[in-house]
Amino acid sequence: MGLGLRRSVDRVTSISRLLDRHRTLSFEFFPPKTEAAALGLRATVDTLEKLEPDFVSITYGAGGTTRGTTRDTVIEMCLDRDFPAMPHLTCVGHSHAEIHDLVDDYQSEGVHNVLALAGDLPADGSPNPGDFRYASELVEVLRERTEMCIGVAAFPEVHPRSESRESDRRHLAEKLSMADFAITQFFFDPDVYFRMVDELAALGCDKPIIPGVIPVLNPDSVKRFADMNGSKISADLWASLERASDPDELVEIAVDAATDMISTLIEGGAPGIHIYSLNRADAVVRICDRIDLRQGL
Repeated sequence: MGLGLRRSVDRVTSISRLLDRHRTLSFEFFPPKTEAAALGLRATVDTLEKLEPDFVSITYGAGGTTRGTTRDTVIEMCLDRDFPAMPHLTCVGHSHAEIHDLVDDYQSEGVHNVLALAGDLPADGSPNPGDFRYASELVEVLRERTEMCIGVAAFPEVHPRSESRESDRRHLAEKLSMADFAITQFFFDPDVYFRMVDELAALGCDKPIIPGVIPVLNPDSVKRFADMNGSKISADLWASLERASDPDELVEIAVDAATDMISTLIEGGAPGIHIYSLNRADAVVRICDRIDLRQGL
């Protein structure tokens, strides 16, 4: 089908404005840790830039472990690419002063969008060394201090630290009332996304929620993250991946599964598609060659 893209991307536009215009396409990258990885990421972005994404996001290591490389990667992309780059920003482990300094720096460099996340609490059970615990606290600071467009995370299958489904949806609706949009954790059943959207709508929340989709190119790694985030894996998909006889067959299975889910999400009215690229271009290109973002508009 092809993407059928139909616009010139404005790299200084807020993501909320892009969502008002059309269904968006976006990719997630993680910041490189070595020079070789940096060269690889540039090659990947060079390839995916031809797909004319509306924006990209750059992850932020636990406790800010990639703070510097996240910042540098975001600013480089905002300067050199024809799309906005949005930094992830986690609040756990940070003081108010650190957050103030970082967002002031981003604003001075022309970064207009940020994804506000809680981040992981210390794995050893020790007290949180920062001033924040919840992403909603970070959103409040960003709203008071900046005019940035603010995205937040959503968990279709409920945040693993939530007390109940009802409390999860209530807290998410409250967080979204202060933010502009959400991007979901990856999932493998479109129904869980649509159920979440309906539950939020029943609470009066109509902010756009972009589903996040991951092609399963490394089943062991994806399963580990799925377990951490409460995402139920597809037994049929994993059985197919385990039967794959070579890497090319595994990629084809992953691409087929992601394409099928994206098509269902688009048919159901999702406001955009956010692909977890894993800093690889091959599968993403093949997926995007098969989808039509304009479908249903």
